[in-house]
Amino acid sequence: MPAYHSIFLQDTDVRLVGNFPLLPLRTRTRGPAYTLPALESGTTDLTLDPDSESYDILDEVLSLFRANTFFRNFEIKGPADRMLIYGILWVSECLGKIRGGSRESEKALLTAALDHFAIPGDASFPLNQAFEAPKDRSDAETLRQ
Repeated sequence: MPAYHSIFLQDTDVRLVGNFPLLPLRTRTRGPAYTLPALESGTTDLTLDPDSESYDILDEVLSLFRANTFFRNFEIKGPADRMLIYGILWVSECLGKIRGGSRESEKALLTAALDHFAIPGDASFPLNQAFEAPKDRSDAETLRQ
């Protein structure tokens, strides 16, 4: 059984920083990614259909996390698959930080989200073999947002 690939591979008009895609997100926070519309009334994150216009890469990472973590090899078919791999790595790291009570876990996750983190091209970035470094400093800052 092959690994699951991103449904966002078909999106060809996505901005790339290196070969890392800036895919649309369902958010109210300003940033470099295109913002998707909010969920329709009566729809929750758990019942969101992948064909919905509000379905984003984060929904896909969370829905495919469990299935794709069991695969040893993953053929990268495009930039969206790179984002899927990075998202699965990030979720794994977050799950590793959850310890103790919910208050402690929340603090640990908030700290991890706000810390300075490695991006492609940095020596400490774990997936440098699959990602290109940003061309310049402004692209690097765009990735950090």
